[in-house]
Amino acid sequence: MESEIFGQHISRKFNEELEQLRSHVSSMGGLVERQVAQAIEAIVSADSELGLEMASRDVEVNQFEVEIDEECGRILATRAPAAADLRLIVAVIKVITDLERIGDEAQRIGILAARLASDTQHLGRYDELKALADHVHEMVNDALDAFSRLDANDALKVVEEDKLVDEEYEMIYRQCISMMMEDPHTIRRFMDVSWVARALERIGDHAKNIAEYVIYLVQGKDVRHTEIEEVREQVEAGR
Repeated sequence: MESEIFGQHISRKFNEELEQLRSHVSSMGGLVERQVAQAIEAIVSADSELGLEMASRDVEVNQFEVEIDEECGRILATRAPAAADLRLIVAVIKVITDLERIGDEAQRIGILAARLASDTQHLGRYDELKALADHVHEMVNDALDAFSRLDANDALKVVEEDKLVDEEYEMIYRQCISMMMEDPHTIRRFMDVSWVARALERIGDHAKNIAEYVIYLVQGKDVRHTEIEEVREQVEAGR
């Protein structure tokens, strides 16, 4: 698939720059994936130290975004890329923005995990949260994999998964409201749980965004704000 989208340029240096750019995005994505995984572990294991440690690493994600953004700006200024190469630069700029926001949400979960772990009287297993978190983590992984392999079909699957994540979030939110109504003493705890669920749902949204950029990169079609049925038709038509 990659060879069908990006050809070889006369300048070997330009080829190396584009490949390095994609490699840097993959490295940033790997860091963000680890953040999400650690945030999940901090919640499930009630590990306040891990939650705070993970939250403090958000600066690394921010630095990645700045460096890759500067790299894109330099390529735009010195290479004046056109066609598919320009789509790659545009997609990378958008992808790293969503990766940085995933890092922000993971940081927020880490802080909330530390607070939930400090409430030793109400430590819970958070099975529903873990199920949602695992689903969202898989979306992030699959979106980054689709970007790495330039696979619009796999990107479509990520877009389709977002509806299920929204439904899981709504279920957890309703459960939290019910628990708070039954016992006012649990309001603080279940507010935190609902905020964790909301952060996870937003991570799913950002994974969906990344998948949509992959479709744009591969097929040259902007499918944002497009009904899923139409997105599916466009991807299938481009096979």
